[in-house]
Amino acid sequence: MRTTVLAAVVAAVMSNCSAGAGGQSVPAFAADTAGAGGVLVAPPGFVLTRYARVPDARFMALGPDGAVYVSATDAGRIVRLTDRQHRGVADSVTIVASGLDLPHGLAFHDGALYVATHEAVLRLVLDADGRATGTPAVVARYSGGGGHRTRTVVFGADGGMYVSIGSSCNLCVETDSDRATILRFDPDGSHGRVYARGLRNAVGLAVQPGTGALWATQNERDNLPPDHEDLPPDELNIVRDGGDYGWPYCYGDRIPNPEYRDSTRRCASTIPPALAFQAHSAALGITFLDRAMAFPATWRGDALVAFHGSWDRTIPTGAKVVRVHVDGGVPTSYSDFVTGWQRHDGSRWGRPVDVLVAADGAVLISDDGAGMIYRVAAAS
Repeated sequence: MRTTVLAAVVAAVMSNCSAGAGGQSVPAFAADTAGAGGVLVAPPGFVLTRYARVPDARFMALGPDGAVYVSATDAGRIVRLTDRQHRGVADSVTIVASGLDLPHGLAFHDGALYVATHEAVLRLVLDADGRATGTPAVVARYSGGGGHRTRTVVFGADGGMYVSIGSSCNLCVETDSDRATILRFDPDGSHGRVYARGLRNAVGLAVQPGTGALWATQNERDNLPPDHEDLPPDELNIVRDGGDYGWPYCYGDRIPNPEYRDSTRRCASTIPPALAFQAHSAALGITFLDRAMAFPATWRGDALVAFHGSWDRTIPTGAKVVRVHVDGGVPTSYSDFVTGWQRHDGSRWGRPVDVLVAADGAVLISDDGAGMIYRVAAAS
C-alpha cells in the first residue's frame, strides 16, 4: 500500500511544537477552529495542552512502539503520531494507510494493526516506521449499509477479537442477524458469532484491567414519545456472553418501548445498563485509567468516556469528557472531567470522540470537530 507523509498536517504539528516543551495552551487556538474560539476546562491540578492537529480525528490506539495511531474515518486513512523528544507534543505525523472504507476502530494484536472498516476488519503489517506494507488482509466480514456506519474492534482478555456493529436504523427489528450486536471472532477471523445483542450502537469498547470484563458505551434510540429529549438514557454496559441488552424492544432498566408495548415479558430477561448517562449524550470512546501514571493514584481503576454530544435536544447536552467512578469493579457514578466544547448558547466549536492513555501515562482526547488531539496530565 502506498504510504506518504501528510505534509500539511506535519506542518501544523510542527508549528505546535514551537510553543515549547509543554505544547501550546488550549485557550490560545482560536485560529485552529476556523475562527470559532473556545476554551477547554480541566479540573484544578490538571494541565491540558494541544498534542497534534489531525483533521477528522476519531478513534486511537497505542502501538507497541509507543506511537499513537489515529483513524480519520471520513478521509479513509490512519495516521501515526510520535513524540520522540518526550515533550508532550507530537513531533511527526505520518500516514499509515489511506484509501480505506470508513476506518474507525483500531487495535494491536501480535504486533499487527487491526482496523475495523465499514464492512470488514483488516489486518495491517507495519514496517519499522509504522507504515503499512503490502496489501491489508481481510480478517472478518460483517453487514454494512444503513445507519450507524462506524465499527469498533478490541481484543479481549481471552484473546478473542470483539467487533461492535451498530443497528441499521433508529428503531426496528433487524433483518441482518449481526446488526445491533457485538461479535466475537478468533484473531484470524474464524469462529465468528454473536457475543451479545440488543445493543443499538455500542461505539466504545474497552477491556477492564484485572477483571477482563468487556465494557461498552451505547447510544440509545431517538424520538421516544412523548419525552424524546430526556429519555432514554445512553448506557454503559458490562457485556456478557449471550447477553441481550434490550434494543429495540426496551430501554433503560427493562422499560418496553411504546412501539413494542407487548414486550414486558421479553424485556424482563434483558440486561439493564451498568450505568445510565444523560440521554443523547452520544457516549463514544472509553478508556480505563490503570496505566495513567500522569494522573493521581486515586483515579486508577476509574474510566474516562467521551461524550460526542446531542443533536436532537432543545438544550444540547454532551460535548465533554466524563470520569466514570468505579467501586468494587463496577461503575457507580460519573462526573465532568474536561468541558468547554459547548458554548452557553448550545453551539459547539469541537466534539470529543475518543480517549486513550498514552505511553507516558497522560491521557489523549481526540476531537473530530476541531481536528485536534489534546493531552491531559496532572500538574507537576
